[in-house]
Amino acid sequence: MSELSFEELLQEEKPVHVRQGQVIDGEVISVKPDELVVNIGAKADGIVTAAEYSNNPVDLTTVVNPGDTITVKVLKSNDGDGQVLLSHKRVAAEKAYAELEDAFNNGTILKGKVTQVLSGGLNVQVSECRVFIPASLVSDTFERDLSKYLDQEIEFVLTEYEPRKRRVIGNRKKIVAEAKEKAAAELFARINVGDTVEGTIKNITDFGAFVDLGGADGLLHISEMSWGRVDNPKKIFKVGETVKCFIKEINGSKIALSLKFDDQNPWLHAEEKYAIGTVVTGKVARMTDFGAFVVLEPGIDALLHVSQISFDHIEKPSDVLKSGQDIEAKVVDIRIPEKKISLSIKALLKDRNPEEPEEKKEVEEEAPVMEAEEIADSIPVDAALAEAAEEAAEEAPVEAAAEEAAEEAATEEAPAEDAE
Repeated sequence: MSELSFEELLQEEKPVHVRQGQVIDGEVISVKPDELVVNIGAKADGIVTAAEYSNNPVDLTTVVNPGDTITVKVLKSNDGDGQVLLSHKRVAAEKAYAELEDAFNNGTILKGKVTQVLSGGLNVQVSECRVFIPASLVSDTFERDLSKYLDQEIEFVLTEYEPRKRRVIGNRKKIVAEAKEKAAAELFARINVGDTVEGTIKNITDFGAFVDLGGADGLLHISEMSWGRVDNPKKIFKVGETVKCFIKEINGSKIALSLKFDDQNPWLHAEEKYAIGTVVTGKVARMTDFGAFVVLEPGIDALLHVSQISFDHIEKPSDVLKSGQDIEAKVVDIRIPEKKISLSIKALLKDRNPEEPEEKKEVEEEAPVMEAEEIADSIPVDAALAEAAEEAAEEAPVEAAAEEAAEEAATEEAPAEDAE
């Protein structure tokens, strides 16, 4: 090994002169939670604070080790204490801005982490650059609460890029819409009427629930939620719940869903289960003036007519029944094609008690006209009054005969007078 001359030794030890704005590589000498000491070959070592390492809070001991090579930018060649002030995040930012400009020009999809949720949108960090996504461009539907995006990685494209004005605007709505269009096309290409599908409850209204099928939403109408009666869909389903149903109809982009599977139709075996003469138990669901509708099982209602509730006269069912009340009755008629079943409590009571009196008639029959002989027999009187009544009855025919003879005589004399 040849020995170096004095001049060569001086040249080798000659420090590097640094200037503000210069980008150089250095070696990390020591690491503290809030500071890095970097050898950049200058008279003094360089210092990188945690604030100049990243825009995000960071413990430097967790991301950097002594001996690591780091690219930095000179902020000050002398910070007043003889040290060189360096920045690592500004080098990363310049590199990131160059990537953003290229992505803006080419429409490249970017990915970043949401670091802040504002009233007007989201701040997304891409390397050391910050991109703002307005609330109207976060999704293809309006979202009142954006807090669910905090700390989430999202994809977007740039619609505006003006770094000098610090105006870098992202658009996630376009990504979401395009993804949905693609998913919808794939969904409609593979589904058919009658197919069983699985989806997630997306929204619930008074008339039904919207189910996300992965590409398009299907409507599960309230009338298709059960073979029984459904009053409030929100009592049956919850948003986010998974549901398995079948496709009842496809009309353009609209999909109608149903949970009323044919093999679960309660009317399939109703004719045997509710044959005439069968005694059943049900719950009063609703009432009208002419009768009460009784639920025998989900999907099968029966009518209990007001005339079949009791042997006593009843104006309306609500006079003796209550909604939700359990009753026992007998099936007196069933018509499967019309899905109608008629019940009777009276028939059940008569079976159990054959001596049960018939229903009282609403209009009393008129009392028969009684002859004189019947009056004497029907009115309780003493002996003298009874005898007088009998004599009056015997004289009545004689007087009637005399009156008839007088009328005949008057009729015969009338023509003679006319002749005169």
